[in-house]
Amino acid sequence: MPSTLRNTIRAAVAAEKPGTPAASGASPSEIFGRDVFSMKVMSERLPKSVYARLEQSVSGGEALQESDADVIAGAMRDWALERGATHYTHWFQPLTGATAEKHDAFLTPSPLGGGRIFSEFSGKMLIKGEPDASSFPSGGIRSTFEARGYTAWDPTSPAFLIAGGSGKTLYIPCVFVSYTGESLDSKTPLLRALDAVSRQALRILKLFGNTSAFKVDAMVGSEQEYFLIDRRYYNLRTDLQLSGRTVFGAKPCKGQELEDQYFGAISPRVIAFMTEVEEKLLALGIPARTRHNEVAPGQFEIAPMFEPANTAVDHNMLTMQIMRNTAAEHGFACLLHEKPFAGINGSGKHNNWSLCDSDGNNLLDPGSTPRDNAQFLVFLAAILRAVHKHAVALRLGVVGAGNDHRLGANEAPPAILSVFLGEQLTEIVESMAEGRSGTGKEGAPKRELMEIGVSSLPKLPKDSTDRNRTSPFAFTGNKFEFRAVGASQSIAPANIALSAAVACALNDIASDLEQEVQKGTKLNTAVQALLSRLFKEHSPIIFNGNNYAGEWQAEAERRGLPNLKDTVGAVLKYSDEEVKEVFLRHGILNERELHARQEVLLENYIKDVHVETKLTQVMGRSVILPAAVKFAAETAAYAAAAKQSGHPALSRYQALLDAGIEGLLKALDALDAKHLELDAMEGVEIRAEAARDKLLPLISECREYADALESIVDDAVWPLPKYNEMLWQH
Repeated sequence: MPSTLRNTIRAAVAAEKPGTPAASGASPSEIFGRDVFSMKVMSERLPKSVYARLEQSVSGGEALQESDADVIAGAMRDWALERGATHYTHWFQPLTGATAEKHDAFLTPSPLGGGRIFSEFSGKMLIKGEPDASSFPSGGIRSTFEARGYTAWDPTSPAFLIAGGSGKTLYIPCVFVSYTGESLDSKTPLLRALDAVSRQALRILKLFGNTSAFKVDAMVGSEQEYFLIDRRYYNLRTDLQLSGRTVFGAKPCKGQELEDQYFGAISPRVIAFMTEVEEKLLALGIPARTRHNEVAPGQFEIAPMFEPANTAVDHNMLTMQIMRNTAAEHGFACLLHEKPFAGINGSGKHNNWSLCDSDGNNLLDPGSTPRDNAQFLVFLAAILRAVHKHAVALRLGVVGAGNDHRLGANEAPPAILSVFLGEQLTEIVESMAEGRSGTGKEGAPKRELMEIGVSSLPKLPKDSTDRNRTSPFAFTGNKFEFRAVGASQSIAPANIALSAAVACALNDIASDLEQEVQKGTKLNTAVQALLSRLFKEHSPIIFNGNNYAGEWQAEAERRGLPNLKDTVGAVLKYSDEEVKEVFLRHGILNERELHARQEVLLENYIKDVHVETKLTQVMGRSVILPAAVKFAAETAAYAAAAKQSGHPALSRYQALLDAGIEGLLKALDALDAKHLELDAMEGVEIRAEAARDKLLPLISECREYADALESIVDDAVWPLPKYNEMLWQH
């Protein structure tokens, strides 16, 4: 076998020994939150009066006094310097879908000279920064020549330290807004949405007599799926490096069909990586709880415990960053693209969501008294209304070119949003909607109509029903699992849309009940009538069956449920009045911010497709064709000789090679021509639709020819690492 670079690497990977995690040896309880300037740390370092006002600001959203900000900044600086920090950064989440940071040194040369330095970090510097905003996407909110944008400290998400090189940097979570005040990030509308859902939920709690709760938090736990491949293979795949997915690559001889990877034994090399990731996460106060092999070969999952949504968003962004960095230290590449390997399960991010009041009660947990259960059913009705009435807005929370490769495939829910409740809860909902005695399934005991304030729900244990892995929005005992988020995506857009939609539904319900009570209607009577109406109105969104089945698409259409199959079709709905109303009603976004997000999402889609187009063109011509042509030339002489000697079988093999090369050349030429044509088009909507309808089919056609060549060209001379190697060698 020729000693090609790929085969040399394959031998080296096979001989690789497991790494040793750089563990500290400390217990998890000692590590947890070690690098976080948490409320606990602040309570120890701040004057009691300052800490009390800060606590009030965090829980009530009141602005900090400038004098308090100076005291907090001083304590934060001293804490960071004691732990080896040399710089600080305002860490924010622009509309790129990633995070951004600009590092400033704590130590500054004295203006008096003499070689003296001093540490500078005031309350003003903590609260507000002014990064150069000119290169961040704004969707037309500001011109490219206007550079000013502002970061502002978000005290609800704690500052933290990250090591790099020989020092550490203090990261300060921030919002990012334009000079004129519009949001240029994901965090600002998220905070607005979380505030809206809290205000509307408190109205419901007040109706049910809860006067102690002062806040309701949306709680989130995001399961993160990812792939690991050896970094040496990654370095030979320009497509993985630049787009996150393989634009070429034939299916492996063995994929996931035996299902022996799922929950299988984790290899020692991967365990070493996971162990180090978990320790780094614990130090940042990120409660990583589970780890396991996922369905596809080379695929894994990490899941944290539940946290308030704003913190969960920050922590998920950090988790992805730490996994990528730690993977490199262990000789891996961590792939977070939704579909890095064609024909193999992609990666998602299950966004587990619930509501919890400031007294510690999960509002999606069925209670033990009729009153508690009535309250639970009101919140359940609100969520059904939110998903049914605002499905398009929720779909907009998971758009992206990468996620288009995954949604609707065998491992992901389809683009049609529906709600899984399980048999027992569905029967209760249907019974109330129809005003009848429940009959239940054949052979099951009959269930009488629930009367609010009199009846008590049957006990609903968390495992009262089987799990539906095909449902995009499933009730799982005391939370809902929104399964359509893509692995590389920030969970902020999904939680913005979900919280905004639920806030609208709760607003509608609270107004209805308040009006009835003011008219003298008893609360139980008002709730009974309301639930009957809402469960009937929104029953089309409930579906407990197989969401992958073809019959469901026809049934969903009959029910009037939207089916937005791709990002472009979904994003164009941003201008629909029903969608705008979700975000405008509670000030989550204004008209200008809505338009900006539509513009940015379409531009991002175009850029993603164009990168894959250029990768297909360049790799097709400079990597795949040279290898195939060279091999075909070498075999041509043998084929000719074999034909002359009366053995024409080799000629058929040669014809396959020639047809593959010719087909790939023609497909690449067609892709080139269409790419040039699209580059000359104007209008973001037109260009996005053309990228979807014209470029993607041609990219797929090029791939078909290239992958066919991969299966017949001598393995020893094929230049790109194959799926067999990347997915199975750990």
